[in-house]
Amino acid sequence: MPATSPAAASAHQERRRRRTTRLVALTASVAAVGALAAAVVPGSASAGEDHRKGGHWPGRYQDIQLLSFNDLHGNLEPPAGSSGRVTEHQHDGTTKTIDAGGVEYLATHLRQARKGEKYSITAAGGDMVGASPLISGLFHDEPTIEALNKLDLDVTSVGNHEFDEGAKELARLQNGGCHPKDGCYTDQKFKGADFPYLAANVLDEKTKKPILKPYWVWKKNGVKVGFIGVTLEGTPDIVSAEGVKGLAFKDEVETINKYAKVLQRQGVKSIVALIHEGGFPASTSYNYDCDAPGAGDGISGPIVDIAKNITPQVDALVTGHTHAPYVCTINDPAGKPRMVTSAASFGRLYTDTTLTYDRRTGDIARTAVKSANHVVTRDVPKAPDMTELISKWNTLAAPIGNRAIGYVSGDIGNTGTESPLGDLIADAQLAHGKQLDAETDLALMNPGGIRAPLTYAAKAGEGDGVVTYAEGFTVQPFANTVNLQDFTGAQLIQVLKEQVSGANAAAPKVLQVSSGLTYTLDLTKSGADRVVTDSIKLNGAAIDPSATYRVATNSFLAGGGDGFPTLGQGTNDVVGADDLTALEQYLTANSSATDPIAPPKADRIAIVK
Repeated sequence: MPATSPAAASAHQERRRRRTTRLVALTASVAAVGALAAAVVPGSASAGEDHRKGGHWPGRYQDIQLLSFNDLHGNLEPPAGSSGRVTEHQHDGTTKTIDAGGVEYLATHLRQARKGEKYSITAAGGDMVGASPLISGLFHDEPTIEALNKLDLDVTSVGNHEFDEGAKELARLQNGGCHPKDGCYTDQKFKGADFPYLAANVLDEKTKKPILKPYWVWKKNGVKVGFIGVTLEGTPDIVSAEGVKGLAFKDEVETINKYAKVLQRQGVKSIVALIHEGGFPASTSYNYDCDAPGAGDGISGPIVDIAKNITPQVDALVTGHTHAPYVCTINDPAGKPRMVTSAASFGRLYTDTTLTYDRRTGDIARTAVKSANHVVTRDVPKAPDMTELISKWNTLAAPIGNRAIGYVSGDIGNTGTESPLGDLIADAQLAHGKQLDAETDLALMNPGGIRAPLTYAAKAGEGDGVVTYAEGFTVQPFANTVNLQDFTGAQLIQVLKEQVSGANAAAPKVLQVSSGLTYTLDLTKSGADRVVTDSIKLNGAAIDPSATYRVATNSFLAGGGDGFPTLGQGTNDVVGADDLTALEQYLTANSSATDPIAPPKADRIAIVK
């Protein structure tokens, strides 16, 4: 089960370091409105003039509009809770939140943005599908592909979530056809994506060739722009083993540089890389101006090292995966600034970048590139064709999705080192584990598998506090099973230390724990020492390194996913129902309309900062 957190970055930290030593120092800045000073080409490319030595070249410079977004994750309807809001920085230093997202509004915003633009391309940075709400996930994301077709998406890279159901299912989304198990959902055969999915660094292990197109070229009136698409090399670390079976994932930089040369040999000199890997801006505000602090201060994370190592032949980078909003300039290996963008996630933002194309050279004049992120506000008219599409699929999903499975007394959030919803899900898996084996001691849940909060307010007329199956599906859409395994106490302690060491050292991935398990996480320390060994207790008793403990996890963690290799070493396996069924059973058994579940206190992990 993939996660949106960037733990895969640390798995390749040493490789990134080696790259860095070969190249010039980084100058990075992030801005919601970023621009490179137009020092070489005319300030307005639409003028189409070259004034050097009195020359006049009609139409030499052509503005190209590049609209982009990433990490939609099948969110056709406006996302709930904090997943459906963005933060905006105000002039007085305060921030405010804005409701955002929903393809009915995204379509309107993109169509309005394209008006008057003769040269406009729409591209995406991966994770268009996967971890999707019920309206899309129940139908293997066919509704999202239909929506993207209507959005006139031109091209996208694959992301890690495109592999949730394996390469064959990804090929079906590209090429069309009914699902091999569930068949056709309507009387019309699914036709697949009108746009190409690019997977330059995803190879078939047998043929050693990309499983989908590695690049694609947009052409209009002599203007040519090439797109290279890659996902993060660490995709196998965050996707179930079955999803990436038979596939090899190659280095992002080496792959992009390879295909940049291929495009150059074909006469394509304007190149954009679509990279499903990202970074972390210093502020969560979508309009944060990272040019203010200083070079390199505005963004961190794996995209920085990637960006400064990609060949200068590539003119702009559209990124994703971290769900963060940024518009950055990061120096390329030649020391020249290059635009790097990300539009958060769930269709809440889109990026509008202007690329100035020089018809004489066939290249982008990067000194004139400008870009900005824009909010997909909900104060614009809904796109009627998207409303119709949502209505069609909701009608098909309603008999399943509208069923009440529980009741809550307030919002149960999924954010924070330990989240209330994380505790609730861990408790649900512990309860299911005890049904399978009464000796089950505890449950552990990975935070990346909790995709949305449970909100108190009614979403579709079901009533305040009612949790529907559709809402539960949005929270846990992966259909992982609840697995039981035996571990020694020493192994259990090692699992907790792997949250903050090894693959997770740079980006800690704190597991959500069931009731009875407590410990202290000391963030003032480093590495594995951040988990205080002597503080780890189960029902008040210290963990005995030599004792055996029965642990419930989802099947993704049971396979060692998310950087927890020790969880892949359990014994005496028992496989239960899927994790959503476990949550449904727990909510049904422990809540009612008159006695709803209250949000857990999230006080099982004592955090020292």
